Amino acid sequence: MLFDITRSRLADVFGEERLATLPATAFPPCAAGTEGARLLQTVGVPTGTLTLREPDDDTGALPVVGDVVDAGDNADVSAGAGDWPVIGWLLNAHLALDPGSGKVYAFDADEESVQELHADVSSLVQVTVGFQRVLDEFTFGGDTDDEEADFERLEREVERVRLETNRLDPLPFRHDETVWSVVGDEIAAGQRFRGDSPGGRSLHG
Repeated sequence: MLFDITRSRLADVFGEERLATLPATAFPPCAAGTEGARLLQTVGVPTGTLTLREPDDDTGALPVVGDVVDAGDNADVSAGAGDWPVIGWLLNAHLALDPGSGKVYAFDADEESVQELHADVSSLVQVTVGFQRVLDEFTFGGDTDDEEADFERLEREVERVRLETNRLDPLPFRHDETVWSVVGDEIAAGQRFRGDSPGGRSLHG
C-alpha cells in the first residue's frame, strides 16, 4: 500500500459512524484476498464525497464491471476487466478494483471511457479523506470583503491534497479531466459543501 491508512486514524477524524466498509463476502473470489479488498473491509472510507457500492440484496455480491458497462473492447484495460468488482461511485463514474494489479479504474458509461485512477486502494482512501476533511472543516470568513481571500485559502487546501497525493501516486490528478481533478475544481469553486458543515453554513446562511 502506498499510503499508511488505519481505521483508528480515520475514526479519530470522522468518527466510527462516518466510516463505510464492504463485507468480505461481497467480493468475487478473484478479488477477495487482495490488499485493496481487505482495506475496504477493515478500514473503509468516510461517507460523503465517495460512495461505496452496495452489495446486491439477493446475492450479497458487488456487481462486476461487465454488469454496468461494456468493457470488452476497451484497449485501456485488460481482457478480464469485465470480472472486476465495482467498489464505488464518484461523479458519473463506476470505480472498479483490478485484482491483478491492485489499481482502481473509473468507468464512465455515458462517455464510454475508462481512466486508470489510483495505483492502489490506499490512494483512493487518501484522496477521499483529504477532500472530505476540506468539506467538513473549512470555514469561510463570512465577510464579503474577504471573499476572494477565502477562496484563495480554499484553493490552497485543494492544492495541498493534490500535492500530497502526487508525491506517491500521480494518477488521481494526472490531468485536468480525471474525476478527482473535477471534484477538486468543484470544491475550490465552493461547491459540494453540505449545509450543516462550517463552510456550508457560511455559503448558504
